[in-house]
Amino acid sequence: MDLSIVIVNWNTRELLQDCLASVFRGLGGLATEVLVVDNASDDGSSGMVRLEFPRAQLVENDRNLGFAAGNNVALRRASGRYVLLLNTDTLVHGDVLSEAVRWLDAHPDVGIMGPRILNADGSVQPSCSAFPSLRHLAMQTLGLTRIPLLDGYRMTGWDRADERPVEVISGAAMFVRRAAMDEVGLLDEAFFFYGEETDWCHRFARAGWRLVFAPIPEITHFGGGAAGKLNHRRDVMMTQGTTRLHRKHGGRLAGITCFAILTAHNASRAVFWSVLSLGRKPAAVARARHFRAVVADLPQAWPVGSESSARS
Repeated sequence: MDLSIVIVNWNTRELLQDCLASVFRGLGGLATEVLVVDNASDDGSSGMVRLEFPRAQLVENDRNLGFAAGNNVALRRASGRYVLLLNTDTLVHGDVLSEAVRWLDAHPDVGIMGPRILNADGSVQPSCSAFPSLRHLAMQTLGLTRIPLLDGYRMTGWDRADERPVEVISGAAMFVRRAAMDEVGLLDEAFFFYGEETDWCHRFARAGWRLVFAPIPEITHFGGGAAGKLNHRRDVMMTQGTTRLHRKHGGRLAGITCFAILTAHNASRAVFWSVLSLGRKPAAVARARHFRAVVADLPQAWPVGSESSARS
C-alpha cells in the first residue's frame, strides 16, 4: 500500500462529499486506501459516504473525539507506506498525490512533507510555519507579524515557490512517513482541537526526522470547515491548545507565560474592536462581540490534566 488517506469529519457533509470526489479522481496508479472517521455527525455525512463512496473505509465514532483522537482511530488501521492527513474542506488537484509519494521516496530522511496549498481564490496559503515560540506569539500580539519581513512565524514573506525545511506543517494536508510515525508515536490525544499537529511536528523533529515544505501542486484548502462551526470557541480552543503545547514542552512557567500572552492578545483585540464598534459598522460590531465572548470564556482555556508525555 503506497498511501493511506485519513479524513476526519464532523458535520461537514457537503465539503466531505467534494473532498472525497477530488481524492478518488486524483489517485492515479497509486495503491491507496481512504479512511473516513466520522466524529458523531448528525448531518447525514456517514450515509452519504456509504452511498456515494463505497470504496472508502468508514469508521463511525459514537461521540466527537476531536481531531487528534479521531485521526488516531484511522492511523491505527492505516497500512500505507505514507499517510496523508487531509481536512474535509480541501480539494485535491492533478497528480499531487502521486507526486508527493515519488518525492517522499526520493527523500528517505523526511518524516513529514507539506505540499503547496491554495486558498479558495487561488492565492498561496501559508500552510507551514515556525514553532509558535513565546517570542513569535508576543510579536503577533504586538502586531509586528503583519509586516512580512518580520513575520518569521507564519513566514508570509515567502511565496512558497521553493523547497525549504520548516518546523510546522499544517494538518490540513500533511504527508507522513509511516516508518517515522511508528518511531515517534501517534497524535497526542490530550489535544482536542488545535496544537496537535504542531506537537507532532515538534516530536518528529526531536526524533531526528526532517520536516520539509515541497512546492508540489496542489491542494486547495477553503477553511471554515468544522472549525467554522465553533464561532468564538475556535479562538478559545486555540488558546487552550497553544498553552498545552508550551506547558508540555516548556513546563508550567512556559504554559503560564503563553496563556498570559494569548490573553493579552485577545483582550487587546476586544478593546480595539469595541472602540471601532462605536461607529455602528456591522463588521466592527461583530468582531467586538466575538472577542468579548473569547475573553469571557478564557478562564476555561487553561488546559486541565498533567503535562503529556512526548510519546502518545
